[in-house]
Amino acid sequence: MSESASASHLPKEHDGQLGELASTAICGNDITSSCLYVSALAIGAAGKLAPVSLLMVAAVLFLFRSIYAEVVGALPLNGGAYNALLNTTSKFRASIAACLTVLSYMATAVISALEGMHYVHHIIDGVPVFYATIALLGFFMVLSIIGITESAVLAIFIFITHIATLSLLLIVGVVHVAGSGTDTFYANMNEPLPTHSVGANEASDPELNDSAAGGAVDSEAPQKGGSLFLALFFGFSIAMLGISGFESSSNFVEEQKAGVFPKTLRNMWIAVSFFNPLMALLALALVSISAVKGHEAALLAHLGEVAGGEYFGPKLSFLISIDAALVLSGAVLTSFVGVTGLVHRMTLDRCLPQFLLKTNRRGTTHRIIIGFFLLCLSVLFITRTADDQDQIKYLAGLYTISFLSVMVLFALGNILLKIKRKNLPRPTQAKWISVIFAMCAVLAGLVGNALKDPIYLWTFLQYFIPAMLVIAVMLGRIVLLKAFLSMVRSLTVSIVGPMTRLTKAVREKIEEINAQQIVFFTRGDNIANLNNALLYVRQNEHTNRLKIVTITNQEVQVPDDLVAELEFLDQAYPEIDIEFVQLAGHFGPELIQRLSEEWNIPRNLMFIGSPGGRLPYDLGELGGVRLII
Repeated sequence: MSESASASHLPKEHDGQLGELASTAICGNDITSSCLYVSALAIGAAGKLAPVSLLMVAAVLFLFRSIYAEVVGALPLNGGAYNALLNTTSKFRASIAACLTVLSYMATAVISALEGMHYVHHIIDGVPVFYATIALLGFFMVLSIIGITESAVLAIFIFITHIATLSLLLIVGVVHVAGSGTDTFYANMNEPLPTHSVGANEASDPELNDSAAGGAVDSEAPQKGGSLFLALFFGFSIAMLGISGFESSSNFVEEQKAGVFPKTLRNMWIAVSFFNPLMALLALALVSISAVKGHEAALLAHLGEVAGGEYFGPKLSFLISIDAALVLSGAVLTSFVGVTGLVHRMTLDRCLPQFLLKTNRRGTTHRIIIGFFLLCLSVLFITRTADDQDQIKYLAGLYTISFLSVMVLFALGNILLKIKRKNLPRPTQAKWISVIFAMCAVLAGLVGNALKDPIYLWTFLQYFIPAMLVIAVMLGRIVLLKAFLSMVRSLTVSIVGPMTRLTKAVREKIEEINAQQIVFFTRGDNIANLNNALLYVRQNEHTNRLKIVTITNQEVQVPDDLVAELEFLDQAYPEIDIEFVQLAGHFGPELIQRLSEEWNIPRNLMFIGSPGGRLPYDLGELGGVRLII
C-alpha cells in the first residue's frame, strides 16, 4: 500500500478495555523485573563490559519495536508470533511458534513465582518457598478468572511501585558515589575480562567462577583477561534475558484500546534501555566484580544496602526486597494474561480442543486459565531438586531457548508478511535491513546461550517435543481417526457387535468434523486464485464443504466465466463439495456478522484473499476473517 493511502484504510487495534498505563503495566512488570537479575548475569559474563552488552540488547529491542508494530498493525489479533505465521504460512508452522510461546510463559510464571518467594523468605524467615510458590500461582489463577480489568489494577500498582523503587535506588546510588568517590569503579575497570569455555558448566567450575567474577586468583600468577569478542558475545547473549516479556503485549492486543499497542512497545523499550544498563553501571561503581558474583541472587538489595549506608541501607534493602517480590509476582500475572489470549486464539482455530472456549459468568475462559495453572504446577514438580538454584537453572534452560525462539519466529513472520501480504495495509513498516539484523542478533543470542551451557537446550527439548506432539495430534486428528477406524474395521471380523457400534461412532465423529462449512469470499478471482484457495482449504482445514460467496452491487458484478470456472474446480476436487452463493449487498463487518449467524459458521472460518489496498476495513473490524491467498 502506498504512503498516500488514506488513514481510513489503515488497520487499528481492537477497541478493548485496557488503556496505555494498564497495558504497559501488565507486560512491563515482566520486562522490567529483569533488572533484578540481568545485571548480575551480564557482569558475570562480560565483566566491566556489562553495560555495553546491555546497551547492545537495547539497540536490538529498538529494531523489534518496528517489527512488532508492523505485524500487529496489519494483523491486530491476539496470538503474537502465532498470529503472524498463521496468516502468512501453514497452521502447523504457526503452531510451533505458539508452542514456544506457551513454554516461555510457563517458565516465566514458575521462575518469577519461585524467585519472588525466595525474596519473601529472605524477609520473613520460615516461609516454605516451594509451597508458597504454589499458593502464589493459585492466587493469580483466581485473579485471572475474575477478569483482566481487575488484574490490571494490581498490575498498575506493582509497576508504579517498581519504577519508583528503581529510581530511588539510582538516586541514592549516585549520591553515594558522588560522596565516596569512584575508586571502586576504576578498580573494576582495571579487572581482566572473564574467560569463557564453550559448553562448560561454569557453575561447577571453581576456576572459571573465580575468573568470571573478576576475583583474586593465585597472587603469583599473572592475570590474563579473556577475549573481548567472547566477553561481548556471551554478555550480549545472557543480557537478552533482560527483554523477556516484550512479546507479551502482542498476545492480548484485542483487550487494548485502539492505538495503545505501539505505545506499550515504546514504553517497555524506554524502561529497559534506561534501567538495565544503569543498574549494571551502578553495580560496577558500588561494589567489586567479585562481590557481584557473591550476591548474584539479590544484587539490587545488596546495592541498596551499600548505597544507603549504615542507617538507610538496611531500610532500602528491605524496600527493594519487597519490590522484587511484588514485581516478580506481576510477571506471573503477565504470563496468565498473555497465555490466555494466545490459547483462546489457537482454540478458535481448532488447534486445541473446543471445550477450552467455555466461559464463566464474568466472561473469562476459566478452563484455559486452570489448565495453564496445572501445567505450571507440573513444571514446578518435575524440575524440583534439592538445590533451588539447580531448579531455577533447569527452568532457565526452558525459558531462554523458547523466548528467544519466539523472537526469531516473530521476525520471520514479519518477513513473510512483507513477501506474501505486501498489499495488506499497515500503519508502519520495518525496514528490511532492520528485520534481518534484528533476527540475526537474536539468533546469535540463542546460539550463545546454547553454547554457554548445553543443558539449556536439553531441558528445552524435554518440554518442547511432548508439546509439539500434542499439537501434531490435534492437527492430524482426522488421519489418526481414519487409521483408528481402519483398525476397528479389521477387528469387527471377530468382535462384530461391539466393534460395529464403535465404527459407527468414529465415522460420525469424522463426518461431524468435516461437516463444518468454510466460506471463501471472492470478487471474481481468476481460476488460479480460486484453485489456491481450494488447495489451502484441503491442506489446512478439516472440512469437505466450501461455500464460495460473491457479493454483487452496482459497483461489483459477477464475472461471466466465474460459474464455469467453479464447475471445473468442482470436478477437479471431488472430495470437496463446492457451493456457489451470489448475494446482493456490500461486503463489510455487518454482512459478515449476519452471514455468520444465518449459516452458523464462525467468522474465523471465513476466508478472503489479500485485499490489495481496496478494502476499507482491517481484519480486526472484520472479526477475525483470515487471509489465505
